[in-house]
Amino acid sequence: MKISKILVAALLLASFAANMASCASSVQAADLMKDISPKQANGKPADDAFIGSMAEFSVELFKKSITDKKNSLVSPLSAMLALAMTANGAESETLTQMEKLLGGGIALSELNEYLYRYIKGLQSESKSKLGVANSIWFRDEKDRLRVESDFLQKNADYYNAAAYKSAFDVQTVKDINNWVKSNTDGMIDKIIDEINDSAMLYLINAVVFDAEWQIVYYKENVRKGDFTDINGKTQNVDFMHSNEFQYIDDGKATGFIKPYYGNHYSFAALLPGDDVSIESYIESLTGTDFINAIKNAENTTVYASMPKFEYEYEIQMNDALKILGIPDAFEANKANFKKMATSSDGNIYIGEVLHKTYISVDELGTKAGAVTSVMMNAGGMPLEPKTVRLDRPFVYAIIDNATNLPVFIGTVMTVG
Repeated sequence: MKISKILVAALLLASFAANMASCASSVQAADLMKDISPKQANGKPADDAFIGSMAEFSVELFKKSITDKKNSLVSPLSAMLALAMTANGAESETLTQMEKLLGGGIALSELNEYLYRYIKGLQSESKSKLGVANSIWFRDEKDRLRVESDFLQKNADYYNAAAYKSAFDVQTVKDINNWVKSNTDGMIDKIIDEINDSAMLYLINAVVFDAEWQIVYYKENVRKGDFTDINGKTQNVDFMHSNEFQYIDDGKATGFIKPYYGNHYSFAALLPGDDVSIESYIESLTGTDFINAIKNAENTTVYASMPKFEYEYEIQMNDALKILGIPDAFEANKANFKKMATSSDGNIYIGEVLHKTYISVDELGTKAGAVTSVMMNAGGMPLEPKTVRLDRPFVYAIIDNATNLPVFIGTVMTVG
């Protein structure tokens, strides 16, 4: 007997380049949500419990998803949303494991409320865009698959998820990839190449970020300089120089925070000390450490230098998620997703979790509008300017300023 699978695709995009082409294409699959109207959810505001658990999930997922000596980038938000939607179809031990991983013990019903309010509160405007989209795709074979309406309803209520049923043929591949392309502003044009016969469902999340710097880099701010990569090779690359006003020092790394237009989001950079390897720094990092490093940033002048960089990253997260605590979800004989769907082919379980990212950071990639400087005179000891030059491997994150949580977190190991 063939064993059916659920494929969870956590898809995201961090796009800093201006004038990205939008490529909306029609989806020909049947819309399962035509008879389901999202109900009004109350939502629960982010508190210390949610922020702490989300930070821990974010950093631990990042640590388990990086590739040795390679540039890496994950979106904890994207992975969280795709997995939370999946968890709404789980029961018994499978649900218990997913609740522990995703919420640190927070019940899924409560986590749905937190995430609903958190997503609703994420700011987006013309010069500082953060877009989130969710979709669920089902094989249109009634004799093989029966989808639970309560599962669709819950994901419509809390995640505004679209749902489609389709033949899972060549056209479905086109439909899914068209949805991906449309919801990532054309920067990622596909997530799958084909659909195998055992695939029954896809849950897909897309996160797109496109923001301008609050203070733009001008031509005179960009100069060539040396970056020493993870292998000790010297690369002559373009460095962007600026004065920032928030300095990070967590005892093992120094860095700075650079805001985007509107001050809803910021870029945070962490450079391990000369005597601390990038690997040991990442290994020692915790969610609490990350939040505290951002919260305790010192208000002072920082002479900051950052290389321009651009790269793509793709990873299958199965092993990482098993290690982090949800092994049963991937086991055909242990997974329990009966609240999601049932199949005549066998038990429903997670077959694969894919994560794909893109990032580009340059002087115009995150354009700025204006900045206001208020000079206040005072007596006493003047603050000594700090200097942070990101000329060797470093960690960076795109953070939501309201919670200090990382929407994206990655490493730069090489530039050229």
